[in-house]
Amino acid sequence: MRICVVKNGPLNYSETFIRQHVEALPAQTSLLDDWPPWAQSGSFWERGLPGRVLYRALRLLSREAYERRITSAYVEHFRRLRPDVVLAEFGPTGVAVMGACRQLGLPLVVHFHGYDASVREVLGRYAAGYSLMFRQAAALVAVSRRMQARLIEMGAPPEIVHYNPCGVSCERFGGAEPSRSPPVVLAVARFVEVKGPLLTLEAFAGALKDCPEARLRMIGDGPLLGECRAHAAGLGIEHAVTFMGRQPHHVVAEEMRRARLFAQHSVEAASGAVEGTPVAVLEAGASGLPVVATRHGGIADVVSDGETGLLVAERDVAGMARSMLRLLRGPSEADALGTAARLRVCQQFSAERSIERLWAVIEDCGDGGRVQTPSS
Repeated sequence: MRICVVKNGPLNYSETFIRQHVEALPAQTSLLDDWPPWAQSGSFWERGLPGRVLYRALRLLSREAYERRITSAYVEHFRRLRPDVVLAEFGPTGVAVMGACRQLGLPLVVHFHGYDASVREVLGRYAAGYSLMFRQAAALVAVSRRMQARLIEMGAPPEIVHYNPCGVSCERFGGAEPSRSPPVVLAVARFVEVKGPLLTLEAFAGALKDCPEARLRMIGDGPLLGECRAHAAGLGIEHAVTFMGRQPHHVVAEEMRRARLFAQHSVEAASGAVEGTPVAVLEAGASGLPVVATRHGGIADVVSDGETGLLVAERDVAGMARSMLRLLRGPSEADALGTAARLRVCQQFSAERSIERLWAVIEDCGDGGRVQTPSS
């Protein structure tokens, strides 16, 4: 089977789950991530900066002409690549390719990941497109139970909405021994509102008062990094916090092996953004770390409160501080939770299990997936 994985723009460093789809699905897989999707027959002029200006002008002046040009480019790409199934990463990508898929009779699988099923501005902008896509797509994939329910609430037929969280390599991540590690709290996430880095700092500040030897190490970058540095100074905890910036996977894995616990205070952002299933939470569990986090998005699908980690309500900073302190002072409990976390993640959320589930969906669609016109 030939699969064309499509994303409307180059992969960024945090989108390891898409790279996993491209590299691990048992098929002949190609990645199409140009945006706009330049037609191969187009001139160099069209594929350069003037072409980008043209696309932007078309989008402003004639939405219909813009969509025709996008569809025409994807039709050309799909004819060249000859896929049996198109896998669109993120809802807006699904809207962009559905015209070409319909024209060529190709089954369309749309993989939602987070913002595309939650941010109010995105849902408003793509309301009409999503409605048509829900009627055409052979399958939709949601990475959390909450997202699965949300897509159905939005009008997607329940029978085509499949739950499949991202997976993690249990070979790459492992070896943590929380009871033998110093009282280090590790956070790995982009510095954006939905990840709650400011709230993580506040919770750590609360735990630090009763465990002054504790340390917080934060990996990642993003627009809130500067504000977080200033916030740590304002809280008087800058001596106990290390901002490590973006790090390669082998460094993340090593940091997880050395920590006592993993923390993430995810929250619904002002935009409405809700996470899917944070990959770093899976990586921490696979490493053997207990996770202290919020009941947000797909986190509660992965973390069993009191068994593999400790969960608190969103924005309950005091509650998170208490949970951090409980494991900072209780290395044996941290060990027990971490051992159970690794078992749970490797049994239910491994990369292999995730790919197997996605492949089953795609294979079913390739064997006769639904391809309908919007009027059907």
